[in-house]
Amino acid sequence: MRWALVRVCLAVTTMVVVAFAVPLGLVIKEMARDRAFSNAERVAAAVVPALSITTDRDQLERVVASAESDAGMAVHIPPSGDQPAVDLGRQRAADGDIATVRRLGRASTTAVPGGSTLLQPVALSTGAMAVVEVYVPEAEVSNGVGTAWAVLAAVGAALVVGSVAVADRLGVRMVQPAQRLAEGAHELGEGQLGARVPEEGPTELRFAAVAFNSMADQVVQLLANERELAADLSHRLRTPLTVLRLNAASLGDGPAAEQTRAAVEQLEREVDTIIRTAREAKPQTAAAGPGAGCDAAEVVRERMEFWSALAEDEGRKWRLAGVDRPVRTPVARADLAAALDALLGNVFRHTGEGTAFAVDVHSGEDAVIVLVSDAGPGIADPEAAMARGRGSGSDGSTGLGLDIVRRLAESTGGDVRIGRSVLGGTEVRIWIQRDGRQRTPSGRGHRGAVRRRRPGKLVSTFNPPRSLP
Repeated sequence: MRWALVRVCLAVTTMVVVAFAVPLGLVIKEMARDRAFSNAERVAAAVVPALSITTDRDQLERVVASAESDAGMAVHIPPSGDQPAVDLGRQRAADGDIATVRRLGRASTTAVPGGSTLLQPVALSTGAMAVVEVYVPEAEVSNGVGTAWAVLAAVGAALVVGSVAVADRLGVRMVQPAQRLAEGAHELGEGQLGARVPEEGPTELRFAAVAFNSMADQVVQLLANERELAADLSHRLRTPLTVLRLNAASLGDGPAAEQTRAAVEQLEREVDTIIRTAREAKPQTAAAGPGAGCDAAEVVRERMEFWSALAEDEGRKWRLAGVDRPVRTPVARADLAAALDALLGNVFRHTGEGTAFAVDVHSGEDAVIVLVSDAGPGIADPEAAMARGRGSGSDGSTGLGLDIVRRLAESTGGDVRIGRSVLGGTEVRIWIQRDGRQRTPSGRGHRGAVRRRRPGKLVSTFNPPRSLP
């Protein structure tokens, strides 16, 4: 906008300057010419009285010498009776031009080398027609024209430069508030909830800044309300958890009782974590920064130890691969564990007892891939399953588990894809970028990518599902 305004002002001012300066320059040139020939007419008029009285050569020479201009003047008297023709001064005009003026009896100008001449006819007492020739040099005709044109050019350039400077200042006054508004929106989009815009500039931009600041305040208030609501809802879970802990304590000894008590204790820890996180002023991101993160293999092994007990109770075969060596990822340990629990919980929740599942970890130079697959019926509508709060339809799923996984992957520049596994059911692939670079894979929207595969066409390193020894 700023440079567009400058270009418009530059074009308009240039056209105005040209429209006025060119005609004015031509008028100045014509005025200088008229001035030079008017001076020549005055010089010629000084000789006319003497010619009307006498044609004596000596007297005329004295008159010409007294009235002669800087460049020179000549008098041409034709012969009359027994008097020969008289030519005084230096003749520059052609004989034909002098004869024409004498015949017509009108003053005339003619071009000669180095300038022009004014030929003025004068009637003598004898009835003959004399001609007074006044030479006008070219320098006298253009005297002052160059200076006047230089002044006009300087004034025009000053007007153009001044208009450009004024347009630039006006553009800055309009563009800077717009840039600050765009920067504020970008900062707010990146999660900087304290971003605000100065309410200055033109009226429209001030109104936009006021509206933006009001919107930012509303966003902060809504997020605070959401955190308070999450903390309140999580706090309400403590009462039934207390009952569960008391009931679990009365179960006595045995593997099932120990597993139940361990599950209740973990659930209490998760609820406490939710309450503390919800009370924090700034939302936490999944990536903890350069050099931070966790060992994905260790986290997967730990979570599979928890879920394996439930899998044995339900007669599910399961398989774990790719966790025999450390796999560093740039995400927090708790976030990766929450994502795995969400996916494995979906397997137990949405597939029947005895359904096999598998977890596979692939480590590359720039990414870590975690595959969670099952032998269930699959997901009929993967797009709806990725939508937060919509779920997959009739099974009562909210879709929040997959949204947790999606946010974990996208926080590192990765993504989540849903497809058909070689086990016959669903395969969820979590792509985690090691360096956290932001990338936009083709075909992926902000909700993550959905990949549809036909059964039997998936290339996988999975072996048939089996239990760990």
